[in-house]
Amino acid sequence: MLDFFTIFSKGGIVLWCFQGAGVSDSFAGPVNALIRSVILQERSGNNSFNHEALSLKYKLDNEFELIFVVGFQKILTLTYVDKFIDDVQLHFRDLYKNVLEQKGAPKLLNNSFEFEDDFKMLLREAEESGKARSPVAMRTFKESEKSQKTVKSMIETKGGDKGKEPGGKKNKNTKKEAPAAEPAKGDQGKVASSGQKAVENGNQGLSAEEVMQKKREEFFRKRMGGTAPTEKPSKSPKPQKPREKQRRVWDMGGSSPKELDYSEQKGGVNSGEPREEANNNPGMQLSSMEGELLPMDYESSKDELELELEEEEEEEEEDDERVVVNNTRKTSSKKGGSFGGMFGMLKGLVGSKSLSPEDMEPVLEKMRDHLIAKNVAADIASQLCDSVGKKLEGKVMGTFTTVASTVKQALHDSLVQILQPKRRVDILRDVMDAQNQRRPFVITFCGVNGVGKSTNLAKISYWLIENGFTVLIAACDTFRAGAVEQLRTHQRHLNALHPPEQHGGRLVVQLYEKGYGKDAAGIAMEAIAYARNQAFDVVLVDTAGRMQDNAPLMTALAKLIAVNMPDLVLFVGEALVGNEAVDQLVKFNQALADHSMSDKPRLIDGIVLTKFDTIDDKVGAAISMTYITGQPIVFVGTGQTYNDLRSLNARAVVGALMKA
Repeated sequence: MLDFFTIFSKGGIVLWCFQGAGVSDSFAGPVNALIRSVILQERSGNNSFNHEALSLKYKLDNEFELIFVVGFQKILTLTYVDKFIDDVQLHFRDLYKNVLEQKGAPKLLNNSFEFEDDFKMLLREAEESGKARSPVAMRTFKESEKSQKTVKSMIETKGGDKGKEPGGKKNKNTKKEAPAAEPAKGDQGKVASSGQKAVENGNQGLSAEEVMQKKREEFFRKRMGGTAPTEKPSKSPKPQKPREKQRRVWDMGGSSPKELDYSEQKGGVNSGEPREEANNNPGMQLSSMEGELLPMDYESSKDELELELEEEEEEEEEDDERVVVNNTRKTSSKKGGSFGGMFGMLKGLVGSKSLSPEDMEPVLEKMRDHLIAKNVAADIASQLCDSVGKKLEGKVMGTFTTVASTVKQALHDSLVQILQPKRRVDILRDVMDAQNQRRPFVITFCGVNGVGKSTNLAKISYWLIENGFTVLIAACDTFRAGAVEQLRTHQRHLNALHPPEQHGGRLVVQLYEKGYGKDAAGIAMEAIAYARNQAFDVVLVDTAGRMQDNAPLMTALAKLIAVNMPDLVLFVGEALVGNEAVDQLVKFNQALADHSMSDKPRLIDGIVLTKFDTIDDKVGAAISMTYITGQPIVFVGTGQTYNDLRSLNARAVVGALMKA
């Protein structure tokens, strides 16, 4: 049933592996894809991964830096896999815990160990448990209990069917029945049909319900020590007298002997007579508040202030990053409380404790809220925190470290890893490689309306010209009025900054346009052919802005990319968006995959993040976009001039994101 099971360290050393019968393919390909796409990209919040026809489940052992991976066919539904991989991990740890603690995982390779027999035993037990939980066959209607029910049986009757007609309706001519007659002497020892035995001393002539009621009264009388009531309680008990309001005693009320409650005195509120004014009564004056305030009695107010003091201590711990492991910072005694608090804090800071989900949950919840406040999409923030929790679960903390600092550092490292590109993106080198092949390097820009595609295309044109390349701009936005004129204006300004005299009389930037209402894919194809004939180095294809829900325009964009096969597809997005960025990127990628004409569709290769200078430290959109696509942010727009184009500094962005 299983294709393979492997155990390897986070350093990439395979410690043990198992391959199922009849499986000839190596497990290296799927496992390498899991490492590249999930583990290295900090996406380990979910423990499953699909690769072609295989479904992979994995388990991280952070204490010993091990990874357990099982693979099976995607079409199979194996319900026991999650429990099985947990059992294998625990069994492997129990067998080789001493070696792992003393020498580490690589030392296991030097010692020959046999784990196959134990593995097959666990697999056999898991498969048997899976068969035991297999669904049973569905019962027929006649076998079910519902088939035995009739309309008559579903009508509730009280006291049997006495006094009722066969149709279930109550007979109006029947009268209330008298108590049952005294049974014969020969029948006194028999058991009644309701399961109650009649008592000889005084219970003769009573029905089963009356006997039960009498026994209840005797039971309560014995328990309460009183006498049983002779009569049944009435259905509507008498209303009890409302409780009087207790007089409240104020600890700081002063020493005035006067009575301040006039509600029951003559002339009070309830009497209906006019009440005497307080100013005329000398006892109403606040003479008792003179001098200094009396100190609050700690013993009398301890219960009321305990919760408040604990909340203040928690706030101080959060501000000073003193969230201890067990949250056990409490004052040991009333005297010497500062010493007890310091001792408790140091005790909580001592390491040699493995992290559990319960320890990390409060800190991760605060980190999740912090990321959402910094414009990270809510789903992405939850997945990031879940991934960090799985990454740290079971890890042993160092000495004098806190949960808050450990989780924060792990989240910082994960964010930096996400923003760093998983593949090389060097446009200048790629352009020179295309020059050697005597063809132009083609870049296509796509995105929603109004994000600044044309403006940032002009910035990238200026950057390429400054590096000595010639650029041809293909005006493939044939829908928006003024799109061609906007590009023509940029072309004129760029040629003015780099006059033809400085480049041998040749324009460094040219515009290829065919007007409006034409096929964008055809214009792009003609522009690429023109650039090849005229020896242009780079072709920048400007496309129309389109919403991700516009199916006809998304189909046209997929056609343009599939027909012309550009070297780089850049998605232009705003740094201002949060959850919307996730929806945009997911649907753009999905549309490019659905409407592609090849087996391996071209998706988004990189991101241009615009308006980055308007968001201060709310840079969460960079995390959201990179996490969704797995592609790097190639350029960042930081202003309105041609010079306002930067490359992304991952550590600077993460530093701004983690700043409180």
